[in-house]
Amino acid sequence: MLSRTARIHTPPISANHFNWRVPALISLAVFAQESAWNFYEAQVPPLVGDYVSSAALVGLLMGLDNALGIFVQPWMGSRSDRTRTRWGRRIPFIVALTPLAAGLFLALPFTTSFPALLVVMFLYALVANCYRPISEALMPDFVAAEHRSKANALVRIAAALTVVVSSLVSVLLVDRNLKAAFAVPAALMLLAVLVLALTVKENRSPAYKNAVADPAPEQTRASGALRAVLKELVLDRDRSRLWMLLTIFLATGAWSASRTLMTPYGTGVLGLTKGEAGGISLPGGIAFILAAFPVALLAGKIGRVRIIRWGLILFVAALLVGATLRTPTGTGIAVVLGAIGYTAFAVNAVVVLWDLAPSAKVLGTYTALFGVGNATGWTLGPALVGALIDFGGWPSFYLDTALVAALALFALSQVSRKHPGTTPRLDSQAPTTAARTDVA
Repeated sequence: MLSRTARIHTPPISANHFNWRVPALISLAVFAQESAWNFYEAQVPPLVGDYVSSAALVGLLMGLDNALGIFVQPWMGSRSDRTRTRWGRRIPFIVALTPLAAGLFLALPFTTSFPALLVVMFLYALVANCYRPISEALMPDFVAAEHRSKANALVRIAAALTVVVSSLVSVLLVDRNLKAAFAVPAALMLLAVLVLALTVKENRSPAYKNAVADPAPEQTRASGALRAVLKELVLDRDRSRLWMLLTIFLATGAWSASRTLMTPYGTGVLGLTKGEAGGISLPGGIAFILAAFPVALLAGKIGRVRIIRWGLILFVAALLVGATLRTPTGTGIAVVLGAIGYTAFAVNAVVVLWDLAPSAKVLGTYTALFGVGNATGWTLGPALVGALIDFGGWPSFYLDTALVAALALFALSQVSRKHPGTTPRLDSQAPTTAARTDVA
């Protein structure tokens, strides 16, 4: 079977043509996972809050599920790289694990004790983290380096659509029937993965064909070993990649805190119900969708690092608006502006990290490093901001989050504009091209 697949002709990926269909279908994988994650972040904190009162502990428990990603995601990404089946190397994991994750998600509101809630939270986080990096790795398998910002914009739009879905479910169902509200994202996960499995033929992707045809897979794996990559990363005199990873951690941490702790802030400071507070992110989700592709196009013209810098500046300014205007209207303005600013980071951050990678052989490992920075931010961000809130009270929520975002902006300023990063094409026989990271 593998020999037949290896003989299939692999056409080179065109640098001048961008096929929208495949990235759009791959975005469904992200939709399948993020539809549940966003609702999880909005409505599980109140479930935890029924048993504990400390904001720091709530933030820590909500972040610990993402701590699993630090260990699980790199291993599963590497495991999928080595998988060979008639359906591809990533789709089988997604199809097998998504229904299991949906069932665990559906069980969350049915728990009747704190230990039971913690067990279900852990199992859901474990399963969801197993296929999260695999879904995201589908995109560079199909898309040439020149078009990855545009393709990643489609992925982020899909993620933003799940924010809208989460907000609408919160507004329409949470206050009426919590169990039915949890059933909606679970059903969407199943529907999206069904469409993905029926439409995306991963075994036809250039990356998978090249992987099957590779005569020395063990050597390829050795060249991209995580230990060797980390050693080179740490010993390099140019610290740009380390600063970029710190930027990813801090920016994601600030965004995670602004999302995860929004419902307690809305109920405690703004006087909203749980459903109203969960729905306050709806305008931000719409803003994210509208801004994602323009941001990707703009990054191609003025540079990815520069557009991220501008986005983080807007993100910090939006948080300061929220700290100043402690009303539902003021919070809505802050949510919209902050979402636009964060979009610039979300669309381009992983692509910048690919640009900074020293070789095409380690792009998969750098994707895993992005996942680690992202998961660490989601883990520690809410706990860090929650600890600051324990000292200053819930009214300081936006100001505390702005401090973390400002630190991300400083870290980004340390990323060199002259780092010799490359983003080679997936087709190993195509010429390597250098992608523009920034402009002087």
